[in-house]
Amino acid sequence: MERPIRVLIAKPGLDGHDRGAKVLARAMRDAGMEVVYTGLRQTPQQIVEAAIQEDVDVIGLSCLSGAHNHLFPEVTRLLKEQNATDILVIGGGIIPEEDIPSLKAAGISEIFTPGTPTSVAIDYIKEHVTK
Repeated sequence: MERPIRVLIAKPGLDGHDRGAKVLARAMRDAGMEVVYTGLRQTPQQIVEAAIQEDVDVIGLSCLSGAHNHLFPEVTRLLKEQNATDILVIGGGIIPEEDIPSLKAAGISEIFTPGTPTSVAIDYIKEHVTK
């Protein structure tokens, strides 16, 4: 039997708003994925350590504080340092369109902005996770 896709949902930085992250985590769980939610105010280092310990396929980063241009690339940098670049990294939150190209260049596979149906993120994960 094939194991389910494992996803780590993380809130990096000082952002204290996690309703969207919890909604997405529940939708992913309902879609058959195993979901680990790290909680609020995680450092990029804590997120990467948890992802490796939990043997996840995907890291979903959520940021509403405006610090995404620093925090998201730091997660991908640390994953490279740990030779864990097989983990798909996606992001979401209040992210201006003009920031998306640089985030993708830094290794964030896709960015989901407010109003994106949860099914779109779930389908993206299912299509892009490397088994």
